Amino acid sequence: MTDAVLSGATRADHAYAELKRRLLAGEFPLNVRLGEERLAALAGVSRTPIREALLRLSAEGLVTRWSDGGFRPVAPDVSMVRHTYEARALLERSCLQLPATHGTTHDRAVLEDLLADWQALAEEADHEPDPGFVTHDEDFHLGLAEAAGNPVVVDLLRQVNDRIRLVRMQDFLVPGRIDTTIDEHLAIIQALLAGAPDRAEALFTQHIGTSIAVVEDRVARAITRMATGTEEQ
Repeated sequence: MTDAVLSGATRADHAYAELKRRLLAGEFPLNVRLGEERLAALAGVSRTPIREALLRLSAEGLVTRWSDGGFRPVAPDVSMVRHTYEARALLERSCLQLPATHGTTHDRAVLEDLLADWQALAEEADHEPDPGFVTHDEDFHLGLAEAAGNPVVVDLLRQVNDRIRLVRMQDFLVPGRIDTTIDEHLAIIQALLAGAPDRAEALFTQHIGTSIAVVEDRVARAITRMATGTEEQ
């Protein structure tokens, strides 16, 4: 796709999406300036939308400025990824068990809305890898927290999600992971609707464990590519 068939904000959005995809895959070496002309050629746009895209990517922490100008890629911190995932898992497990500690149950209306949303996703055709699916995933987990009835925990989980969103996108770049995630989410909701929070927690533990394994593997491979220019086997 080139500038000839793109216009205005569309060019900047296309450049942003293309550069983000390549950065998440580790296609650009560490400590090498991201040349605007080369990036423009890769994305099939002019340099102006590339500049706009780099500013957005800088705000997200995927690139950083050189002291003398220009941008370079930022390598993810693998240990911080695990620590943040662990914090997220602690918050979400508390949400799964919280109503029972008060002698109540999860908000059934919230759970039924989640169920309808994810059943609709399940009925769609097979999903292609898409890092943007992370927003749907976050909405699901925030919905579970809301159903538990503690708005402070919901806010804390939202903050954790903000910190880990960029690396969690790696999960949805793997073929088949979106469909698997949909199935796992549906099973968790159904367990809660059936009044089985322990079953829901067991399903969640398996779900989060698979997710972090996929993310850590892809992040490690991306870092290897960034450092050496080759993908780890």
